[in-house]
Amino acid sequence: MIDNVTVKEEEDGVRLDRWLKKNYPEATFSNLQKILRTGQLRVDGKRAKGDMRLVKGQLIRIPPQLAVPVPKNEKGMTKKDVDLIQSLVLYKDEHVIAINKPAGLATQGGSKINRHIDGMLDGLIYDGVRPHLVHRLDKDTSGILLLARNPKIAKRMGELFQGRDIRKYYWAITVPAPVQHQGKVKSTIAKVDGPGGEKVRGVSEEKGKTALTYYQVMETAGTKLAWVAFWPKTGRTHQIRVHALEMGCPLLGDYKYCYYQPLLEELPELPNMLHLHARRVILPHPVTGKKLDITAPLDPNMRKTWKFFNFNPDDKTDPFADVE
Repeated sequence: MIDNVTVKEEEDGVRLDRWLKKNYPEATFSNLQKILRTGQLRVDGKRAKGDMRLVKGQLIRIPPQLAVPVPKNEKGMTKKDVDLIQSLVLYKDEHVIAINKPAGLATQGGSKINRHIDGMLDGLIYDGVRPHLVHRLDKDTSGILLLARNPKIAKRMGELFQGRDIRKYYWAITVPAPVQHQGKVKSTIAKVDGPGGEKVRGVSEEKGKTALTYYQVMETAGTKLAWVAFWPKTGRTHQIRVHALEMGCPLLGDYKYCYYQPLLEELPELPNMLHLHARRVILPHPVTGKKLDITAPLDPNMRKTWKFFNFNPDDKTDPFADVE
């Protein structure tokens, strides 16, 4: 049986993939992507991509595998997950929530991923409204993740990201230390299949998208390694990890882009993890326009590395204050 659903006024401007996730939460991420890719779901009779923005009054054709309801887990979220997601909140008002995502916890579900932030958002329902993800962090990256309190705010925040009106600063440990203590990396990158699976790599201009990253060395341990602040002015997948590699200074614990990690073998007291943390986000509030400036404490395990090398894990300076 085919269902046809009309887009409501309050859903105007919502991305199709987010609309599907909200209305069919039992469907897996991979199944939703397959339905979209194969054209089984149509909007006003036409194929649609997940990033399509819905318009009030449009007719969405729902294929049978989604139209048939799947029984929900009666237990819902565990108390442990509710307590966890609520403990991660850094900032909250009636429009925006910011959380500090732990390393190792995925943002969304996927193949072999059953526990993730998106699946815990019921634990952040306030005034009866479930918040929406507006961007993602890699599973192994810790730090600030922004949520919108309703679909209209999600749309506005999406526009802020697209317009580059948001500054996102990351902290990382690179091995070795960069030769130049400040600068920028600009290259054209894209996802490429290879012997080690799909990775983001530098490609020719016609095959990829431009990525620009500013960096500033905060402190060093000789030339062996450095604590580096990164500001990705463009938001490409794995951008910082790829640009660090292009600099000749891959990130500590980044086995995807640098499988050989001798420092972690030399110093077993260091946590064996990706040392990349979304430290700070600066943006205009999506409703008031006033500046929001949110900082996330380092992941507890990563903090051990900062302490080991006598770096200051609570540093509050703005390394890019003079960069426009």
